[in-house]
Amino acid sequence: MSIINVQNIKKGKYDVVDFWTENVGIAKGISKDGNLAENDIETAFNVVVKNYTKLIKEDKIKEQNIFIVVSSGVAMAKNIDILRQKLHVFTNIDVAIITSETEAKLLLKGCIPPKQYSDSLILDIGGGNTKGGYVEEFSEEDILVFYPVTLDLGTVTFTEKISKNAKTNSIDEFNELLSSALPELKDQTNSLYQQNAKIFKKDNIYMSGGAVWAFYTLYKGNGATENFNPFEVKDVEAYNKMIKTDYAKFEALASQNKDIEKVLKTYSQKYLIAANSLLLTLLEKMPDIKSKNIYFTKQGQMAWLLSYIADSAKRAKNIR
Repeated sequence: MSIINVQNIKKGKYDVVDFWTENVGIAKGISKDGNLAENDIETAFNVVVKNYTKLIKEDKIKEQNIFIVVSSGVAMAKNIDILRQKLHVFTNIDVAIITSETEAKLLLKGCIPPKQYSDSLILDIGGGNTKGGYVEEFSEEDILVFYPVTLDLGTVTFTEKISKNAKTNSIDEFNELLSSALPELKDQTNSLYQQNAKIFKKDNIYMSGGAVWAFYTLYKGNGATENFNPFEVKDVEAYNKMIKTDYAKFEALASQNKDIEKVLKTYSQKYLIAANSLLLTLLEKMPDIKSKNIYFTKQGQMAWLLSYIADSAKRAKNIR
């Protein structure tokens, strides 16, 4: 949930008045039967309604200036319209579905400096899927020509795909099941890249999403301070070992470090392990990755939201 005071959307002049997160994990049922679980739909509905009511009554946001959107990863669910209809009945808002292509394009426009568009790739590891893309050229009308890439696995769906074969709740068993699932993930990633070979020419890789946020925060020991935060594959590899074998270290630090505490409250150890396996695979399967510039984009969540408002809402200038 974000409250934004926009002075000039075209010039990118805005203030983030407030933002907060409530993690429902709504996508976890998708990997089981393609549907959102009934109790997860109800939980998500209640969370949205509670915050919608807060925005109107406490923050005095006008109803016409409230946007509710469904991300591409959640929209993969066959029964997503049940949640959309419930929200529409309560709020009278037409809840938009953001396709993976649109979401990735919004991320690129919001996360990458315009002068680096042509030499960059954006990758976002969401809860339900991983999406991204790149700009290869501009049309004769000087319109951005965007090439999307999508992997139908995200932090939540990959974790649940592994967990559905578990007989116990142990981390050791989860890691064994993860090892069995990695070959398929690597094959899918290889296929993704081979179908979009122009990716290999991009020197800059901008990454966003909960998986990258969790890695960067836990590995560095504090939240990102810059909009674009460089890191290397060796950092992700080192963290990969830490999160599997030294998780108690992070639990101990959480009592003294609010940034680490926030990550651990958002994701369990299993989610963190699966998320980082996605991140590491995406990087390791990229040819010549050590020569690339890799960045965690701190404002990824906010950036695509601002791009969405700018692209679809003429009334954005009145949003508070």
